[in-house]
Amino acid sequence: MIKVGVIGCGYWGPNLIRNFSSLPGCKVKSICDIDCERLSSMKRLYPGVESSTDADHVINDPEIDAIAIATPVYLHFEMGKKSLMMGKHTFIEKPMASSAAQCQALIELAAKQKLILMIGHTFIYTSAVRKIRDIIDSGELGEIFYISSRRLNLGLFQKDINAAWDLAPHDISIILYITQQPPISVNCQGKAHVVEGIEDVITLSMDFPNGIFATFHGSWLDPHKVREIKVVGSKKMLVYDDTEPLEKIKIYDKRVDVPPHYDTFAEFQYSYHYGDMYAPYVNQVEPLKVQLGHFLDCIRTGAKPDSSGWEGLKVVQILEAASESLKNDGAKVKIPVS
Repeated sequence: MIKVGVIGCGYWGPNLIRNFSSLPGCKVKSICDIDCERLSSMKRLYPGVESSTDADHVINDPEIDAIAIATPVYLHFEMGKKSLMMGKHTFIEKPMASSAAQCQALIELAAKQKLILMIGHTFIYTSAVRKIRDIIDSGELGEIFYISSRRLNLGLFQKDINAAWDLAPHDISIILYITQQPPISVNCQGKAHVVEGIEDVITLSMDFPNGIFATFHGSWLDPHKVREIKVVGSKKMLVYDDTEPLEKIKIYDKRVDVPPHYDTFAEFQYSYHYGDMYAPYVNQVEPLKVQLGHFLDCIRTGAKPDSSGWEGLKVVQILEAASESLKNDGAKVKIPVS
């Protein structure tokens, strides 16, 4: 039986508690939050779970095997470090930490302690994203030209991070997963309209070594909830809409064919191909449950998580580069090779 402590019972922590509690061979022993009302609410739902307002009390509990951290980002590093130093397998919500240097320190500490360090990139555990990677790997879309992503909503406004750090980790982790490579450069622009110094709308673009170009648009100031990724290939095009209840993936048999040879300008004509659209079947399972089950399996077997500390580091490197680009009017920033 793997005993888990969950630190942070705000927006996302209750989902962690619910899913850990539903998984076989796992028990949520303790939960922690500085808000006593939140703790009381969770205690009513899970009366057998211990509660505390002191994170150190949970981390230092010798009966606890693993710690899940769902706190504001600025607390991730210190709590993750304490957890690993106390010999606990550690799960940290996205983004992994406030800097790439902090991520690197956690990775090295986890390796030294021989512990599992996993990051909450939940979307790579969805059946839809797994299907997209299989479709790309099969060659059905052809050569990938570009990927465009949008994550828009009205709120939730954050106090400690901007829209890039809050929204982009989801889409960046998906793009890294389906392309199976990190970008070589990033540029980003944004604007703060509501809270001074905290951008609530951003656009970010990434260049990849194989020529793929990816863009991301994120906003807390939009009238509609949008969760969309488009993958444009030389043969076909794919649209992933996470707000769709059933047909989350649609593949369009559309493309532009360029004539291989021409002698005069009059002979040069693009050929536009318009074919059918189909929606492949995607099994509907809760990705967070899959993710946390994977975390427990990695603890039992010692396997490397699909969203390990290294994946967390790559995302934070991109976010750091985006922040630097924001400060320099959208200038392109190179990504260090990790």
